[in-house]
Order: sequence, then C-alpha cells, then structure tokens
Amino acid sequence: MKQTYDVVVVGGGAAGLSGAVTLARSRRSVLVIDGGEPRNAPAGHVHNLLGREGVAPAELYRAGRAEVAGYGGELCAGTAEKAERDGDGFLVTLADGARVRGRRLLVTTGLVDELPDLPGLAGRWGRDVAHCPYCHGWELRGGRIGVLATGPHSLHGAQLWRQLSDDVLYLLNGGPAPAPEQAEQLAARGIPVVHEPIEAVEIGDDRITGVRLAGGRVVALDAVAVGPHFVARSAFLESLGLAPAPMELNGQVLGLRIPAEASGATSVPGVWVAGNVTDLAATVAVAAAAGQTAAAMINMDLIAEETRDAVAGYRRRETTQPA
Repeated sequence: MKQTYDVVVVGGGAAGLSGAVTLARSRRSVLVIDGGEPRNAPAGHVHNLLGREGVAPAELYRAGRAEVAGYGGELCAGTAEKAERDGDGFLVTLADGARVRGRRLLVTTGLVDELPDLPGLAGRWGRDVAHCPYCHGWELRGGRIGVLATGPHSLHGAQLWRQLSDDVLYLLNGGPAPAPEQAEQLAARGIPVVHEPIEAVEIGDDRITGVRLAGGRVVALDAVAVGPHFVARSAFLESLGLAPAPMELNGQVLGLRIPAEASGATSVPGVWVAGNVTDLAATVAVAAAAGQTAAAMINMDLIAEETRDAVAGYRRRETTQPA
C-alpha cells in the first residue's frame, strides 16, 4: 500500500467496488479496504442485476475486485476501525495498526440484519427465510409462505408476497391483530391470519417445513418472509462524528442509517457514503449505482480542489514574472 491515495474506499461490496472502478477509470489512486463480511453472503445468488442474473455473491465480488485491480486500483483485506481529519484529508487506522491517508473517503460498510429471536430462523436466512420479494420472490413463488409480523410494514410485505403465491399466511406471533381495514384487505386477498405465538421454525431435510406454535400446533410452510430491523454498520463513520438516524419508508421506520444527500455526501466535508449504510432498502443493483454516483461526485470535488490550487499557483507565477 501507498501512504496517500486520492480516495480510500471502506467496504468492498457492490457499492464500494462500483465506486472504486469509477474512480480508477478516472485515473484516481484508490484503495479499497474490505473486511470480507458481505451482508448477502448467506444468499446463493444475486437477482435483478442486469447481465449478471443469478450470479453468486462471492463470484460477483471476485469479478469486481479484478476490475478494480485492472484499472490500477488497490485492495486491502482488513478492517478500517477509525478515521481522523489530517490536514486536507483523512488518516484511516486499520485493526492491525496500519495507517493510510486519503484525500477523500467513500464509506460503503453496509448494514446488519437484526432478525427476531426465533429458534431456527437465523440459520435459514438467505435461503427459505427471506425479506425481499424482489431478491428472492421468484425462487419462492407458488410456495406456502408465512409472513412474520415484525411491525406495520409487514402488512405491506404480505401483499407483496401474495403477488408471488396464492398460499400466504400472516403470522402475528402473539402480536396485536390488524386494524379492521387491514384485516379486510388481508381477507379480501385470501391471506389467513395466524394469531398464536411462534415457538420455533421447523426444519426437515435441509428446508423449512413449518412453524411450531405455542401449544404444539405446527403450521406447514415452505418459506418464512420477515422484515428485519436494519442497522447500518456505522462504527467507522461515528469516529468522524457521523451518527446513525432512523430511516422511514411510507411513514414506517425501517432501521438506522447514516443520513446523506442524494449524491452520497455527508455532513462531514470530504466524506461520502453509498449503499446500505445510508439506503437500507437498496438492492445490489441500487447499491452499485449509488457507488458510481458518489464516486463521480468525489472526482468532481477533487477536480474543483485541484483547479483552485492550479489557479492560485498560476496567479503566483504571473505576479512574480518580470515585467
């Protein structure tokens, strides 16, 4: 590694690698620091990614790293723990004590999915426990799907999954019953409501077979859809004074994210974010696009700084030349 880069990218998922490629193609010196813990590691395939439909996450990121390197970018396996202002740039400290300097930072550390504490649920995450009908719906289509209520947004989720299967149940897990208008909507769409608390997710032959309710009754299922609580991986950004804040969608809180402008710019000059760390609902394709957008804005910001410096130098030379 060099000591100073135009841009240090923290996080090597879709957003980070896309941003790094964009910057490297603009002849920027770029370092990507990645801890190797992508959010979608449990998933077998990536979907709704034009031209790469069904690619395994590990293969997608391997190809992305090769593209970054092909344009002269550098990659570092490690965890960036903190950053501090260093003149007109930032000093980044890694977990192993190494330090690198970046004139700008692009942080794409993603998020953590916090699932309900139900035995058997987490072990099936990314397979037959899913949250996104656009990411996993086609693969689970036509099955018997239980939508686990975790908040008001789960009602909307039940209607989305009903588009993909005629056999959808709404699992209250002992929670409050839907309001009359919502109950009518569920009934009109043929979505039964299961009121009892759930004791465990039942597994057999490496697949979900149902959920066991309090009292022992088992409701047969092929899949469980659940909306996790999304929490941005924000510790690195918090070292710069950026705090996570609630993100709302349709009036409901999805989780905690780092606020930013549409360009990815944060309230700390010189620091941009992209992907799930700021947009909790972003798919792989959306995260990659956001990484490219933020990288373009960073390049423009660097060009503006370099132009100011060039003009200042030009004026100094002009004033010191003999008449």
